[in-house]
This record gives sequence, structure tokens and C-alpha cells, in this order.
Amino acid sequence: MVLDCEDPRRLAGFYSVLLGQPVTFDDGGWVVVSADTTTSGLAFQRVERHVTPAWPDPDRPQQVHLDVMVDDLDQADAEVRALGATRLEGGDHVYADPAGHPFCLVPRPRWAAPVARE
Repeated sequence: MVLDCEDPRRLAGFYSVLLGQPVTFDDGGWVVVSADTTTSGLAFQRVERHVTPAWPDPDRPQQVHLDVMVDDLDQADAEVRALGATRLEGGDHVYADPAGHPFCLVPRPRWAAPVARE
């Protein structure tokens, strides 16, 4: 998956911390966050005059969004805000990343292994 943005390094840094994965490629205009250099991950590409989504405005739709599984919603809320996320109105635990892309924090289901954080 590739997210358009004006500042790929900044946005990749945000998702690197949020997902607990390293930046594995960076040429300034294209930055990748993934488990390692042979694994698919998230890519961020520079787009001049990027139009920020305005969730839930249908005139500027979310385009794509991520659900990020967490163990503790309150703790994760504080952590993503400290990283630069903005809480959006109109949904439970819906945020905008630093480039304006919406994402959600979702509680880990009981059957899933705990989310490992280093």
C-alpha cells in the first residue's frame, strides 16, 4: 500500500513508531516502512499539492484508512497523539495521521496474541 503525502519522511517516521517497524528504504521522495527489506509494508510517496482527506466529508473522502490493533485504547490514544495524530470527530478512536490520512485504533480481540511493543 502506498500513501500519497507532501513529506514522506515525516509520515514514514510516524507509522514506523505506530506500527513498531523500521524504515527500510528512503530516497527522500519514496520511503518504506516494513518488517525488513524483503517484506511488503507501507510506502509513502511525495505528491506536490496533496489534497488532505476530510473524513467524513464525501467531497474529500478518506481514500484509504488503516485499522491498527492495540491492547489498550486509552494508552494508544495518548501515544498516537504524542506522535502527531489528531483525533477526528464522528467516530470512536478515529484519527488523522500527520498528513491527514484517517486511521482507526481497534481493540485487540481476545483470540489475537498481545501486541508486542519494544
